Amino acid sequence: MKQLLLSVMMLVSTIAAAQKGTEINLWPDGPRTNNGDPNDMAKVTVFLPDAKKATGRAIVCCPGGGYTHLAWEKEGTAWAPFFNGQGIALIVLKYRMPHGNYTVPAEDAEEAMKLVRSHAEEWHINPNDIGIMGFSAGGHLASTIATHSKGKAAPNFQILFYPVISMEQGVTHQGSCDNLLGKKPKRKLIAHYSNEQHVRKSTPRAFIALANDDKAVPPVNSLAYYEELLNNKVPATLHIYPSGGHGFGILQSFTYHFEMMLELKAWLRSF
Repeated sequence: MKQLLLSVMMLVSTIAAAQKGTEINLWPDGPRTNNGDPNDMAKVTVFLPDAKKATGRAIVCCPGGGYTHLAWEKEGTAWAPFFNGQGIALIVLKYRMPHGNYTVPAEDAEEAMKLVRSHAEEWHINPNDIGIMGFSAGGHLASTIATHSKGKAAPNFQILFYPVISMEQGVTHQGSCDNLLGKKPKRKLIAHYSNEQHVRKSTPRAFIALANDDKAVPPVNSLAYYEELLNNKVPATLHIYPSGGHGFGILQSFTYHFEMMLELKAWLRSF
């Protein structure tokens, strides 16, 4: 066990030295939907494993930030060594902020999924083994894609860290809700983006992790989502750590960091 833990520590202690990825403009001809900010451009940064180690698996990563900004490193690029070390490609998405148009983030995420599939052969990726990962508000975006998207935009699995799932009052993270849907959204819109209400038997398998003492995003978000996954017989695993608050990402200062990484690694090997 000690040897295994040491190997994981070595694998995930390379945050500062993470390799530089390849940046690609997601909408070279301009996005379908304009969010009103010409400086807010959607991009992906692609981190590919050594071709000899590539398993064919890939993950599109959506950092969090309350739909106002992105926690780009600890919830994005710093994860590249961990996944690449397992032969998994990581594609970190710089999605655009809504700025009053709630369709923008999901539009970017769906385009990122399609982009990865369009490069599957070139990047040594199996188009049927592409997942989506998200943190906090990025977890809401990831779960939106997991529950709503179809065809080439649909993920094969999902990884959610302390996710915002619901837009329902008293459950949601209010800032994320306000920034995505506005301060007075219509009931129909709230229901549409409350992703626990859209789990189906076709929803992809899930890994969910959070801390019990999260004061920013109520843990009931993850609990409700997990319950619906179980009700629909979707394979899912839920890890609730005793403490750690919100927004720990890949930081080793999170008390249960190494346990979490071991559990995620084991889950990825389970299918």
